Parts: sequence; C-alpha cells; structure tokens
Amino acid sequence: QVQLVESGGGLVQAGGSLRLSCAASGDTICASVMIWYRQAPGKQRERELVAAITSGGSTNYADSVKGRFTISRDNAKNTVSLQMNSLKPEDTAVYYCNAYSEGRLGCIDNYWGQGTQVTVSS
Repeated sequence: QVQLVESGGGLVQAGGSLRLSCAASGDTICASVMIWYRQAPGKQRERELVAAITSGGSTNYADSVKGRFTISRDNAKNTVSLQMNSLKPEDTAVYYCNAYSEGRLGCIDNYWGQGTQVTVSS
C-alpha cells in the first residue's frame, strides 16, 4: 500500500501563488507516476488531471494550467510538489495527489490522498 498526504492548500487572491506538496510512504515502488488531480465545486463525479510526472521526470499538464503550474518530484524523499502561479478563480478545487503504479507487480492501479482545498478569490 501507498499512503499519500497532501499539504499546502489554502485561500489566495487571484494572481497569487500556492505550492502543494504530497508525501508518499509505504510501498513507494508502486508510485510510478505521480499525478495531481482536482475536483471543482459542483463537479462531484469529475476529477480533472492537472499535472503528472514520471519517475524519470517526464511531465504532462492540462492545457488550462500550462505555463502557470509546475510539477516536480524528489524520488529520494518520495515527494511530489505542484507550484501554482498566476492563480485564477477557476482553479478553485480540491486537489488530490495520485500515485499510478502502471501495473507494477503487487500494486493496485491507483492510490489517492485525502485532498487539499485550494480557493482562489477574485
């Protein structure tokens, strides 16, 4: 099992910045790809992929955050971070850390953190 604990959410004005962090523990070999998702208010069944990073450092971003958000990973510390700049009210959501195992032996597909609230005021 992989345990994921997010931190760093909060309330910020539009144009401001926040940095989210996610610490992984347990069977971290299962955390092949680390991903940040978000779930906006009123979209209870829809989680949007925000940014992803492989163990080798390859990244992928949603079009809506390209140029504003940066995902990074420290494999030695088993942490992943999301630096969010130029925040907009539409970035308001609960942000979830996800570890995707890519089918590694002994792992389930996905592990989830508890989520952290990000609120951007206009």
